[in-house]
This record gives sequence, C-alpha cells and structure tokens, in this order.
Amino acid sequence: MLSVLTVNIGAASRERAERLLGWLATRPEQVVLLTETSAGTGTAFLLEEFSRAGWRVVNTPDDGDRGAALVSRIALTDQSVDLGAVSIPGRIAAAVLDTSPQICVAAVYVPSRDRSLAKTERKETFITSLLKTLAALPEQTRRHLVLGGDYNVIGRTHRPLHRGFLPFEFGLLEALNEQGLRDAHDLLRTEEQPYSWIGRTGDGYRYDYLHVGAELAGRIDACAYLHETREQGLTDHAALTATLRVAGCALSTGSFGERSEIALF
Repeated sequence: MLSVLTVNIGAASRERAERLLGWLATRPEQVVLLTETSAGTGTAFLLEEFSRAGWRVVNTPDDGDRGAALVSRIALTDQSVDLGAVSIPGRIAAAVLDTSPQICVAAVYVPSRDRSLAKTERKETFITSLLKTLAALPEQTRRHLVLGGDYNVIGRTHRPLHRGFLPFEFGLLEALNEQGLRDAHDLLRTEEQPYSWIGRTGDGYRYDYLHVGAELAGRIDACAYLHETREQGLTDHAALTATLRVAGCALSTGSFGERSEIALF
C-alpha cells in the first residue's frame, strides 16, 4: 500500500516547524507534499531533517516566493518530469516513484490572490500554465499521476458557494476532471462537504486536494481530512491523506535526530 499526505505548512517558523515535524513523525504516509513552503528557517529545517533521515527531497527553491516540496521514503526513479511550462516553477515539485505500477507524484501550491489586478492575473496565469503542463505530460504519466496540494480554489458545487471566486478558479477543478484526473475524496465520498481551511468569520473552504489519474482511481482505499493540524496550531490548514493499492520500494530511513525522539521506519 502507498499512502500520500498533503499539508499547507503556512511558511512555518522554526518553532512551529519543529512541532509540525513531531506530528509528521507519527504519521504512516510514505510520501508527504508540503505547500506554502518558504525561504525561511522553518522550511529549511523540515527539508534538512527529512533529508538527514534518509527521505528523498524534491524542491525548487525561490527566495522571493512561497512554494511546494515533495519528500518521499519511497525510492525515486531517475525519470525526469517536464514542468517547463509552469509560470512559477517553485510552486510545483514532482518525481516518479519506484512503485508498481510506477506513478508520478506532484505537489502544487496555487497562488492566492486579493482583488488586485496584478495578483488575479498572476493566479490565472499560473493555473493556465499548470493545466498546459499537465496536458503535455505523456498519456501514460498522466494516467498514473497523483497531484495534490493547496489549489486555493473551490468547486461550483461547494457549500456554501462563497462569493468572489472567478470562472478561471472554478475552471481548475473542472479542467482536471476533463484531463482524467479525479478528486480522490469525491471518489470515496467520505464526507458530504469537507473543509480544509476555516476563515476568520468561521466559514469553511475546501482548498486542499488530491487528484489521481485514470489508472489509479480504482486503487484508492481511503481518503480523509485530518484536522488535528489546525486544532493543534501546527498550521491553519487541515492535512489530507489518501491510501492507494500500490506497492513501493521503501528506502532505509533513520530518525530525525536529537530534536525528535520519534523515529521514521
């Protein structure tokens, strides 16, 4: 079995990153997708600790922006994933895992926006470029793709249907479906309307997702939002986890070191 977890770390400070690492060390997932990473000490600490413990780390740092990273204790193949069309390269991280069947996993952090034209255009450009990149992947890769992260959009059927979202934002989820990428949560329908982020007014938004290609849709055994990350103050987002019937070549990993008594296995 292969389990994947995605969580927005909210550009964690060093102190919060240490607490988040303690929580991640208790989790069974073999692949973790981190979104809203940053050039700060918290992100550096997390990635260094995973690397030191023997996990493989995929990250495209950008000192001037938030981003995404992928860490895996499943071995990676040497196959490259062409992400050249993405407008902000640091906001996507991908790798092909040594699994059976072989799958590609990608972490993505879609930009947020306000009402300004500049940030709206930046987000729309990124979404357009992301969809173009996914469409250009070899068909076999897209059919065996796991895409996850903080998309910063909701669907047209979201309840409540919050005001202010634009057609291109609703269009992201619709276009993924048209490309054969299915919402892992919706495939199992474990909750009627889950939320992964709660605003200051108490309104819930579903911003975090995991999508799978056509060859993986029938292999999902479980999918759930984990709200302890919010409840424990580790981040303001719930984590999302999914388990697939996929066999992987596990790495030999060790502990996080003196800062954590919990070992990876």
